[in-house]
Amino acid sequence: MLTAELIADSRVPSNPALSADGRWVAYQVDTIAKGVPEIWFASVDGREKPRRLAEGSMPAWSSNALYFLRDGLIHTVDGPLFAWRSEITAFLPMREWIVFIAEDETPAAAIRVWSESLRPARLRSFDPRTGEIRTLVEDHVVDVARRQDDGALAVLTWPTPELDPGGLEPRLSLLELETGERRDLGRTAVEATNPVWWRDGDGWHVAYRATPEMIGGWAVFDVSVETAEHRNLTPESTCPIRLAQVDSGAPLVLVADGLDTALHRLGSGEVAFWRGQADAVVSNGEILAIVLSTAHRPKDVHCGPIGEPLTRVSDTAPEFAEVAWGAQERLSYKASDGLALDGLLVLPPGKTRDDGPFSLITLPHGGPYDRYADGFRLGWFPSAQWLALAGHAVFLPNPRGGQGHGHEFAAAVGGRVGLEEWSDLETGIDLLVAEGVADPERLGIAGWSHGGFVSAWAVGRTRRFKAALMGAGICDWGMLAATGEFGPFEAALGGSTGWEGAGPHRHDQLSPISFASEIETPVLIVHGADDTNVPLSQAEFFHRALRHFGVEHDLVVYPGQGHRIAEREHQLDLLRRTREWFARLL
Repeated sequence: MLTAELIADSRVPSNPALSADGRWVAYQVDTIAKGVPEIWFASVDGREKPRRLAEGSMPAWSSNALYFLRDGLIHTVDGPLFAWRSEITAFLPMREWIVFIAEDETPAAAIRVWSESLRPARLRSFDPRTGEIRTLVEDHVVDVARRQDDGALAVLTWPTPELDPGGLEPRLSLLELETGERRDLGRTAVEATNPVWWRDGDGWHVAYRATPEMIGGWAVFDVSVETAEHRNLTPESTCPIRLAQVDSGAPLVLVADGLDTALHRLGSGEVAFWRGQADAVVSNGEILAIVLSTAHRPKDVHCGPIGEPLTRVSDTAPEFAEVAWGAQERLSYKASDGLALDGLLVLPPGKTRDDGPFSLITLPHGGPYDRYADGFRLGWFPSAQWLALAGHAVFLPNPRGGQGHGHEFAAAVGGRVGLEEWSDLETGIDLLVAEGVADPERLGIAGWSHGGFVSAWAVGRTRRFKAALMGAGICDWGMLAATGEFGPFEAALGGSTGWEGAGPHRHDQLSPISFASEIETPVLIVHGADDTNVPLSQAEFFHRALRHFGVEHDLVVYPGQGHRIAEREHQLDLLRRTREWFARLL
């Protein structure tokens, strides 16, 4: 029997790392509820049972020695390598040094003065032979990659530690380790990350993932070290997820491909394809390790030669083996304007379409640049299998604005959130009603983050829903552009900001708060008190509007929680409260 405790205490692998000889893979394991992560390792061929090594995160190898982070310090199995009085956020072991990213050791000021509180995370090195620690780059460093010969580093920096405007103006530089010389390779596209090195007949290159425009998804850019020219190498139809540096040749690119995931070689196309969702990849050029989930199998580490069937080498959630899951069906349909769309339908366990019509809960995804792949749909947020096991059918749509269908598809929501995006969802709901799967008198909708916006938008545009959940959602785009972590991105979605004169403003036409007087659907509003991505004020604003218009609703605020509800007891409350909400109203 699936319980809320089973979900909160389940474990999920991430951050695979291959040993230099290609025989072992180390990986991080986290519980869904906030807890201490662990380092596990297994043989790549799957012949040896995976073993827990230590508490820690972000494993990395140097030769065949394994390092990881624990309590903000770099560790081996023998303990920390050195002391540092601020948290180390990333590190990179090399043959002679370990480079790491961390703020200065001086304590943060108790009183926040904006101009004085910016604390750059600098690039530093530790020499295990002498114990010497040096600062290599004084700027705010967000990512770093080592060249295969250990002769240089590619460094991504922001002009300020703030996401806005720092993430809008990243720069790429080359640091020669022998001489200490640093050479600027120019400004990158927005939110550049994941740099990797590779070499061809023209010399060394650095590739990275970034957003070509404010919205529209990610692309892979290539920079010639010789010319410092930045080129977008991503076809308009491709949605890269992650880059993997290899020992020689062009890097590998993990690609969202509709409901599935593909692996490409940069510049030369697909080399592997998986039915399901993969969201982490590492390779030496011959052996591959990915984290993959399929419709009824949770995330696990899989390994094997590139282009060949992979072996599952981990078993991080054996407690799910005896659970009878709801059947997960792939959907393909047309939008009202003829655009091809996809999604998933999850039915209650043991049921088929012939047993319908069912109460139907639609779960719009977050992002909006995200997707539902045909992977395992279970998590702390009221997810498809959790609701299906309560007797509901669950619709997981992939409307415009998401990934997996190219740049134009993703960019379609710019200044238009809730328009064609909502029409895409409603078309899918209408189809499921017409096919006898969904009972039109028992429809619900629930979403988190951008999905929470869609839920709030939907109940202001139609009265067909009998229950809704708005989780960490947006009700006012102008306020989010002013108070959220990445205002320019929110302004691009909402179409305007509040300081653009007296109005009327585009964001008012696209904000659920503007249509609160039309809402009759009962709404469960849930939010983390310390959310800085979508501040609590969004939930409070929507709550006051619904109270003003006499709409049935509940406002639940989880103390100490951010955009993700991490505390175990709060996750349990959210899972149970959601089931009870929809059980009563549907």
